[in-house]
Amino acid sequence: MNRHPAYPKGYSAYPRGSSAFSISPNRFQPRSQPAFRRRRQLFQRLILLGGISLLLAVFIFPSWRAAILPAISLGLLHPSSDLQLQTVRYYDLSEVQGTEKGWERGERVLMLTPLRDASSHLDMFFSHLRNLTYPHNLIDLAFLVSDSRDDTLEMLTTMLEEVQNAKDPKMAFGEISVIQKDFGQKVQQDVESRHGFEAQADRRKLMAQARNWLLSATLRPTHSWVYWRDADVETAPPTILEDLMRHNKDVTVPNVWRPLPDWLGGEQPYDLNSWQESDTALELAASLDEDAVIVEGYAEYATWRPHLAYLRDPYGDPDMEMELDGIGGVSILAKAKVFRAGVHFPAFSFERHAETEGFGKMARRMKFSVVGLPHYVIWHKYEPSVDDLRHMAEMEMERQTREREEQERQLAQQKEGSQLKAQDLTNGDAAKGSDEGPAAHPLKDVKGSSNK
Repeated sequence: MNRHPAYPKGYSAYPRGSSAFSISPNRFQPRSQPAFRRRRQLFQRLILLGGISLLLAVFIFPSWRAAILPAISLGLLHPSSDLQLQTVRYYDLSEVQGTEKGWERGERVLMLTPLRDASSHLDMFFSHLRNLTYPHNLIDLAFLVSDSRDDTLEMLTTMLEEVQNAKDPKMAFGEISVIQKDFGQKVQQDVESRHGFEAQADRRKLMAQARNWLLSATLRPTHSWVYWRDADVETAPPTILEDLMRHNKDVTVPNVWRPLPDWLGGEQPYDLNSWQESDTALELAASLDEDAVIVEGYAEYATWRPHLAYLRDPYGDPDMEMELDGIGGVSILAKAKVFRAGVHFPAFSFERHAETEGFGKMARRMKFSVVGLPHYVIWHKYEPSVDDLRHMAEMEMERQTREREEQERQLAQQKEGSQLKAQDLTNGDAAKGSDEGPAAHPLKDVKGSSNK
């Protein structure tokens, strides 16, 4: 077989040099294109410039830092100074426990007022609001307008605008909430209907729902105190928030009386829902159905409990405290932590009580302090009952009868006087006629006249 000879240095036997079979090492490699290379370099420079600009923006503009870093790091990288995002609020509830001098420590108060057909009371209520001495900017107002048929909501809106736009900058309050929700309350607002025994259980359960709705919708993490206040309080000290707060109890209520007309005695205890528990009442509760609700102050439930209202001494120490088991709802100052712990106004039978009385029982069950002030009195507006109105109507009829009899007596006296005067005139004329007649001028002696 023929084989090609090999050269001594290892080259093949194929010819070299300019032969057509000669192959150069890089002859068929693609040549570099200058335009493509320039574009790539420009792109690299732009990326480098953009990165440097972004880095400078992050350090120069802190507001950009919070927006850019999470996007770049996919949420894994956050500067320590940017942990508090604009959409997140952080609260330390240990700072809103409530103290005895909250006005000095800037503690916020949530003032809650349920309203129903209350337009006739709003002028008086806002007069009390303006007079409060607790810093108004630390008081947040919240109202619940429910089942109203009058213009309560319209009047409330107008008066809130007036107080918030007052010339005195210290008059305006903090946050204000107005909530409208109906609960199907069918009991009328007259005294006889509201305080009738038959309506009490269902009425108070609905009132408890209303209070819970208002509280849950408006209580904020910034509130240290919650103050419940009815709109129909006629007289109360402007320092009532500070006065109740100084006791530094979890729940504090004043004594509530009402003025009466003189013919009814002048004054009367009003709120009988603030009381201490008694053995008789506990036995009564044990004998009732689990859904029954004991209402205080009615003959149907003789509980023989000591009532805060009846212990009032007009000359007693207003700071004297009395431990309570049930409380009334006219005026309640409570620490916000009580509600945060779960105490509420039961809209069901809790230990045979509901609403504010059930609230007091629940607070005591959860080891909170509940006290009343027997000698610190506020006055509820007098609203006459049906019996009072009937008696007042009878008194009015008697007054009108006396006035009519007095008028008739005066007319009779005037008539009698006119008759006497006429008779005197008649007698006077008769006497005058006698003086001028023949009897008044006797005939002269005929003899004497003839001598002349």
